[in-house]
Amino acid sequence: MSTTINVPPGLRNVVVTETTLGDVRGDEGFYHYRQYSAIDLAQSKTLEDVWFLLFEGHLPTAAERERFIAELAPLRVLPDEVTAVLPAIAAAGPKFNPLAGLRTALSLLAAVRELPPLWDVEPDRRKADAMLVCAVTPTILAALYRLREGRGPLEPRADLTAAANWLYLVTGKVPSAVEATAIEHYLVSTVDHGFNASTFTARVIASSGADVVSAIAGAIGAFSGPLHGGAPDRALASLDEIGTPDRIDAWVRAKVSAGDRIMGFGHAVYRTEDPRSLMLRDIARGIGGDLVDFATTVEQRIVDVLAELKPGRNLYANVEFYAGVVMELCGLPRAMFTPTFAVSRVIGWSANILEQSTDPKIIRPIATYVGPQPPVPVPSAL
Repeated sequence: MSTTINVPPGLRNVVVTETTLGDVRGDEGFYHYRQYSAIDLAQSKTLEDVWFLLFEGHLPTAAERERFIAELAPLRVLPDEVTAVLPAIAAAGPKFNPLAGLRTALSLLAAVRELPPLWDVEPDRRKADAMLVCAVTPTILAALYRLREGRGPLEPRADLTAAANWLYLVTGKVPSAVEATAIEHYLVSTVDHGFNASTFTARVIASSGADVVSAIAGAIGAFSGPLHGGAPDRALASLDEIGTPDRIDAWVRAKVSAGDRIMGFGHAVYRTEDPRSLMLRDIARGIGGDLVDFATTVEQRIVDVLAELKPGRNLYANVEFYAGVVMELCGLPRAMFTPTFAVSRVIGWSANILEQSTDPKIIRPIATYVGPQPPVPVPSAL
């Protein structure tokens, strides 16, 4: 006879496995990748360094970094079979949906490259497949955007870092050092963040032994939801709605009264200020300008009003609020805010997929049935 364990909604605080990749300590406002503070890494290391750390277990030496970057460069280039269908994917639907397009393109890539089930191959092949997916994701997303805008996609540049290459592929301009550094800090800070919905989805699919792209496609689906990765552009849209400082309080009160969520505020784990938000706020202030001044004013007033209306909830700005501000300052279009998040998070998903693939057990929870009690006789006629 099996034992039924009742768990809280959303599996909150339920431990589902062990990991060596990192953790989020929400009460402390701290998270880490392996043994290093994620914020310290974001402020001192490149995206390639952290990518190597999650895949290999240690930070690269100078020689390892050079070999890793050289390995990545050719992987960023899309196969001709995928390039050929990108215009159709980009043109699909009345509204541009880059994450849906990414899922479609990656599925074709898996077929073209014949990516095998994780269950059937050795760790080196799994890692190679994950490297490929992570490397082509920025190329696909940027190409889809430019095609939708009526411009031709650009070829990745081996002489640019991953962060600078991303800005170049989207905007068509080599970014300034300030812009590249700002986006790199953001990308590193969002590579991984515990067992969030998309990461858990990726691990569930990986536990079935499916191929890497199947697990990534599932993660992208979860990530595309506005309650998960799809908030940076919505947070910035809130600044547009508010318009001027004198409208902040009334706007917040109306949102709370209507039961609407204020995008960019509150977090499922943090009970302190989001460390990613603090870092990005400092970056935004370093760049400066009217948008930054307005955003910091809005942030403080929203926090104050929420503290009054929802005492004890500790609702602060999360990563999405200042992520939108920083990306806007660096020239990224709003349609590409959430895709920028995906450019980094695909690395974290892949690291989790590789770790999960070493566990032979499929993830298979149960649900508590709350419908009409069976058995009820099946009616002979209706």
